[in-house]
Amino acid sequence: MQARQIGEVVRVTIPASMTKAEEDRWVAEMVRRIERHQHTAEIDLMQRALELASRYGLPAPAEVRWVDNQQFRWGSCTPVDGSVRISSRLAGFPAWVLDYVLVHELAHLEVHHHDRRFWELVDRYPRSERARGYLLAKETEATA
Repeated sequence: MQARQIGEVVRVTIPASMTKAEEDRWVAEMVRRIERHQHTAEIDLMQRALELASRYGLPAPAEVRWVDNQQFRWGSCTPVDGSVRISSRLAGFPAWVLDYVLVHELAHLEVHHHDRRFWELVDRYPRSERARGYLLAKETEATA
């Protein structure tokens, strides 16, 4: 399967052996991926993470990037090398939700587990509780 945007049209190429239901599902998924890519291209994640790290007294990451392969997480990090990965599913969400996920992952660069100290770091972000609720609602939508 392949998809690319040509002007205002998304051209999706799929195997002829697919059923109509499979075709509908994959066309919708490929269009969703292209839209996600367009949103992610507009956001400088590294700059945003550096600003948040500075503002909330968190470690600066060595690398921050979008990933498409996180279906069950909003973000992840590897404290050993300072890398942070953010699910491209967040690209269309409000900026304050993306900022929360970045703060969450930056806090993991200092505290690896979800203990009291970790949550104290995350809660420096004033919208953390609201963002957790938003993400919980999105997870519930996806599984409904």
